[in-house]
Amino acid sequence: MRQFITLLAIVMFSVGTFAQTSWKVDAAHSSLNFSIKHSGISLVNGKFTDYTGDMTTNGPDLETAKFDFNVKVTSINTNVEPRDNHLRSADFFEVEKYPNMTFKSTKIMKKGKENQYLLFGDLTIKGVTKPVVFDLWHSGTAKSDKGEKMGFKAKTTINRFDYNINYDPGAAGIGKDVEILVHLQMAKQ
Repeated sequence: MRQFITLLAIVMFSVGTFAQTSWKVDAAHSSLNFSIKHSGISLVNGKFTDYTGDMTTNGPDLETAKFDFNVKVTSINTNVEPRDNHLRSADFFEVEKYPNMTFKSTKIMKKGKENQYLLFGDLTIKGVTKPVVFDLWHSGTAKSDKGEKMGFKAKTTINRFDYNINYDPGAAGIGKDVEILVHLQMAKQ
C-alpha cells in the first residue's frame, strides 16, 4: 500500500510538472511605462527599456499563472537626458546601490468582466518591498509559425514615498503618485 501511495504521489507530481508552461516577455512587443504629475499641471511620461519577465501557466486558467519581472533601473528613459541622470541619482532611484526593481506575483483573481483580473504581487524598489494590485486585462492568445504569444495590459498606481523616493517631500513640483502602465506580449517557450 505504501508503494502504491508513493507511486501515486510521483505520478501526480509529474503530471503537474508537465502541465506547466513557461512564457518569456517579448521585449520587442512590450513596454513598461509610467507617468507622474509635474508642477501639478502636467504629466511627465517615461519608461524602462531593459527588463526581463517570466510567466508560468498551469493550463488555460490564468488564475494559476505566476509572473516574475526584473527591471534594470538604469534604463529609465523620459526623453530628457539630464532628467534621466537625475532620476538615476541618490535623489531618486540611487541605481548604483539599487540597480534592480522587481515584481513577483502572489495571486491572480478573476474580475467581474471577461478577460479582466486583479494581479496581486510584491513590488520592490530601492530595497523596499510593498504589496501592490494591478488591474490586468488578458487581450488574447495568437498562434503562428513563430510560436504562441499571449497579450496583457496591466495598470496600477503607487506612492513613490512608500519606496523611499523622497525628493521634493512636499510633492509641490513632482507628484507623489506614479501611474504604472504595462503592455506585455509573452512568448511561449
